[in-house]
Amino acid sequence: MKTARGIVVVGVQWGDEGKGKVVDALAEHFDIVARYQGGANAGHTVVIDDRKFVFQLLPSGILRPDKIAVIGNGVVVDLEALVGELDTMAKAGIDAAPRLRVSDRAHLILPYHRSHEVAAEQARGGAKIGTTAKGIGPTYEDKAGRRGLRTSDLRDSERFRQKCLAVFEEKNRLASALFPGSVISKEAMTGRCLELAPRVVPALTDTSAFLNGEMDRGKRVLFEGAQGTLLDLDHGTYPYVTSSSAAAGGASTGTGVGPTRIGAVVGVTKAYTTRVGSGPFPTEVSGPEGEKLRERGSEYGAVTGRPRRCGWFDVPAVRYSARLNDLRALLITKLDILDHLAEIPVGVEYEVEGRRLDGFPAEIEVLESIRVRYKNLPGWQQSTFGLRNYSELPSRAQDYLRFLSDAVGVEIAMISTGPGREQTIWDERSCGASLFAAR
Repeated sequence: MKTARGIVVVGVQWGDEGKGKVVDALAEHFDIVARYQGGANAGHTVVIDDRKFVFQLLPSGILRPDKIAVIGNGVVVDLEALVGELDTMAKAGIDAAPRLRVSDRAHLILPYHRSHEVAAEQARGGAKIGTTAKGIGPTYEDKAGRRGLRTSDLRDSERFRQKCLAVFEEKNRLASALFPGSVISKEAMTGRCLELAPRVVPALTDTSAFLNGEMDRGKRVLFEGAQGTLLDLDHGTYPYVTSSSAAAGGASTGTGVGPTRIGAVVGVTKAYTTRVGSGPFPTEVSGPEGEKLRERGSEYGAVTGRPRRCGWFDVPAVRYSARLNDLRALLITKLDILDHLAEIPVGVEYEVEGRRLDGFPAEIEVLESIRVRYKNLPGWQQSTFGLRNYSELPSRAQDYLRFLSDAVGVEIAMISTGPGREQTIWDERSCGASLFAAR
């Protein structure tokens, strides 16, 4: 199979699948890593030589010194978060700024977006969506409503100031209504943005032209999504979703690279399932079993620190994601977290009111009433932590992986056995592994 010039890495659950580590591992075989959606609500964690890096906006591939990182037009940019990440990288001895390209069409997250999101969540009461309160949703709302500010506006400070003032009175009236007595200082807001602008403006680029031009020259691009398919605005568990296209289709609209230029999509999934925030979770495990998974897997949000809800692998949900994304391969993370179990349940089928349910339902009420039929597989009760060769895996761990692959209908190309870059198994027997350059 011919290696693809462009590959999308997408989460196939509710996010937090370990895409940061996977993108860092794959980036070795690509020239450019491009982020195509989401904002500073993402938390991609990479561990290298016992040093942990948590990225919210920067693509994970930025850690490799010879790679170019691109923030696409589909991303919403928080200037404070972006500059903060660049400073953190500099303190770690990594000069990322010269290798960063930021789309001049990306929309800006401004202080009023964050305050409006907090207010909206409070107003929902018990029906909270469980957002990160980073202003992501309101920024995308302004983008769709054609009243947003973009990174290109920062190139002209006076023009930016005028555009800010044009929308400011409306935004402050809303903020005052939602937070009585609380307003945002227009001087402070515009002043801080213009103070940070010189750190970002040099990176502003027509990233569509840049990416297409580099691909014309034979360069390989790894497209990195945030969140996961089941949080996609159109295809996820609406309304408990994010505000952008987290599925692979967002890679084209979020970077300006035509879909026919993208050769394949690979999906990242944990060996079990987690979810942060509210919303249906058919295979969720409560009580001591769920707590044990959370503690063993350190299942706490990289951005918010919130404890993640934990459950068993959900075949119907991953199969649904595989169809939406046309997955060529699965990349399995956190296999080692299951090492202690004598028996591992896998959700294989949904039932509603005693009848088998085909597919993944659109109605949130149906998802919340689903009964899951499980198949219990024997555990291996041996450590897989840090293993790097498929043949070293216990036979029952191999059986577990084979079952997941057969049930979903997608080959497994990679297995992560720990947080470190080298704690990775490539299954060279899979066709999916040949998508990447020889290792």
